[in-house]
Amino acid sequence: MKLSFEKIKEIATGAVDSYTEDGMLHLRRFTPEQVELYRVRRDTFYNKTFTLAGMKLLFKTDSKNLFMKFKTEYANSRKYFSIDVFVNGKLVDCIDNFSDVEIPQMYATMETPLGVFSKNISLGDGEKTVCVYLPWSTKTLFEEISVDDNAFIEPIKPQKKLLVFGDSITQGYDALRPSNRYITKIADLLCAEEYNKAIGGEMFFPELPKLKESFKPDYIFVSYGSNDWFHKDVETFKVNCKGFFENLTKSYPDTKIFVATPIWRKDMTEERKFGDFKMVDPLIRDIVKDFENISVITGYDFVPKDEKYFADLRLHPNDEGFKYQAENLSKEIKPLI
Repeated sequence: MKLSFEKIKEIATGAVDSYTEDGMLHLRRFTPEQVELYRVRRDTFYNKTFTLAGMKLLFKTDSKNLFMKFKTEYANSRKYFSIDVFVNGKLVDCIDNFSDVEIPQMYATMETPLGVFSKNISLGDGEKTVCVYLPWSTKTLFEEISVDDNAFIEPIKPQKKLLVFGDSITQGYDALRPSNRYITKIADLLCAEEYNKAIGGEMFFPELPKLKESFKPDYIFVSYGSNDWFHKDVETFKVNCKGFFENLTKSYPDTKIFVATPIWRKDMTEERKFGDFKMVDPLIRDIVKDFENISVITGYDFVPKDEKYFADLRLHPNDEGFKYQAENLSKEIKPLI
């Protein structure tokens, strides 16, 4: 039984918009107004709005099979992707473009094919909960999603909503499996549907939180600063950071906001016009100190300071690095919930 595009949208989480292209469905994590903001801001950022970071298909079914056919297209410098299928909380299968190659230690820019992919996945007998984690790295258009004829399929919606802002690490760079992204684990901890607005390379961008969502988030998570240190001077950083949080709190005055400062990066001792990398944390703390609904969490020690935990050997965690980041961040967030 082939699901209609409307049914696919019903079982999707984290999507705020959608459109069809050449008879295929594309789910969007940015509103049309936000997409236009990035189209004007920078082409590379605009392209990253097409990725499905933070999105899932989440449903109950008694189908024994799940068939998926989709097309992946280039959206950023990462060409590898995975779709992870979980049944009752356990990984049962993946659809990816790298399982047949040897993964190098520095795999961030490995060349892998994009295009049309399809696969039938065995879900097992009986009624079950299925969670399909969608790619953070590629534009992905769905041609077909099918279940067994006469099977039922019922959407599941998490109790709460988590609105996420951040840079590449929060978008998902460089998890091989989208289910291993650190922010995915935080959304699960909060029992929340993740709405991800993170963009690789992004910095504090005051205009973005001015564009309110159609829903009221229960929680907001923010993690910028690493790219600001790399590209900006201190005064520009202060203006952008303050403007971002002023606009964010105006849009969502009653929402609990978690702010995680940057994790360690191997090149942090390089000379930058900003100054010492470790200045980012205290500067953010000082800027937000008068906002009662903001809690700041220091992220510097969350991932071990060893290149083996980074897909590019310096900045973006691999799946093992993300495990440490998620566990350490969870310990800090739990008392704040």
